[in-house]
Amino acid sequence: MESSILKYFKGDRVIWIILMFLSLLSLLIVYSATGALAYREHSGNTIYYLIRQLFFIGAGIGLIVFMVNVIPVKMYSMFANYLLYGSILLLLVALVLKFAHVIKGTGRTINLGPLSFQPAEVAKIALIIFTAKVLGKKQDSKKDLAAAFRKIMFFTAIVCGIVLLSNFSTSALIFITIITMMFIGRIPIRYMLLVFVAGVGLVVLIYFTSDHLPDSLGRFKTIKGRIERVLHGDPSSEQGVTQADYAKLAIYSGGIFGKGPGQSDVSNYMAAAYNDFIFAIIVEEYGLIISTGVIFLYLIFFFRGIIIVRRSRRTFPAFVVIGLSLVMVFQAMINIGVSSGVLPVTGQPLPWISLGGTSLLFTSIAFGCILSVSHQNQIDSEALQQPIQVNVPDEDEELKQ
Repeated sequence: MESSILKYFKGDRVIWIILMFLSLLSLLIVYSATGALAYREHSGNTIYYLIRQLFFIGAGIGLIVFMVNVIPVKMYSMFANYLLYGSILLLLVALVLKFAHVIKGTGRTINLGPLSFQPAEVAKIALIIFTAKVLGKKQDSKKDLAAAFRKIMFFTAIVCGIVLLSNFSTSALIFITIITMMFIGRIPIRYMLLVFVAGVGLVVLIYFTSDHLPDSLGRFKTIKGRIERVLHGDPSSEQGVTQADYAKLAIYSGGIFGKGPGQSDVSNYMAAAYNDFIFAIIVEEYGLIISTGVIFLYLIFFFRGIIIVRRSRRTFPAFVVIGLSLVMVFQAMINIGVSSGVLPVTGQPLPWISLGGTSLLFTSIAFGCILSVSHQNQIDSEALQQPIQVNVPDEDEELKQ
């Protein structure tokens, strides 16, 4: 029975083990960080968010298994353009609904009754797959590389430009990932420098013009505020104790060995303890040793991604793994950097650990793509190891004829 179930978990075994460890840690830390919130919001039902997280993790693993066993890798290339066009359409719909005041808040999320999702999550995966397709096809000459650069940057500018209006950190994350993919894809350095200068120029322009732009246009004043925190420090004395201060307190009180599972005190005072600052709660409860182990899990995942890329015999799957591995590791490092006070506060969750709903399902799509490529590599390797059978005519038969 056990072996019959395990046969569906195809692909890199180490990544599957990492997923299981992250799932266990997610359930433990989400239950601890959301206990007080669940008690207030759900009539004392302190396990509400634990059950919710368990459901979405189970659904995510089921989605990964489905992708690895049913969807061939070439399908992602076939539908890459349509996925990108559809994601841009969703971004535009969210933007229109925001300006029409149908969507409240930052305008990041589209609500569909009981379900809600961020179009930026769809666009992030779609743009990476599209970039992998373009880079995979344009590797023959300098002219091809220049054409690939123009095509990728055109759609990257559209996606990142729309996302920037509501979520600067996600826009920057997508932009850095695509630039890194192009660098690995042998796009000339001079093109990269031009894009880097343009990106820095855009940030400087936002910084000096944000006070003159209407709030309805985007969160440009928030971007300026985060830049000023980096340049001048966090003005905690003016706005009281911030979530970043609580995160530092959680890390300090956790020490080497932590307070123990479920013993977090700081999570009761943080609005995003289960999401943006969840790594700080991990340090508080489990200490520096275990939290360092969490960092190593993401680094091991990235190392396994490199191995999958090296074993790939086709360019498109290799670039898909590169892009999706990079974006998840970048996102994890941003969350850890924000929690520890190294980076300014952003809204990036810790992949597969933070409390999630449909966002966790989009993360599972990324894992599913990577494991599908790994499984395809295994199939290709087994096919090469099969002995070639050559039919040699029998000498006696030739004499008879």
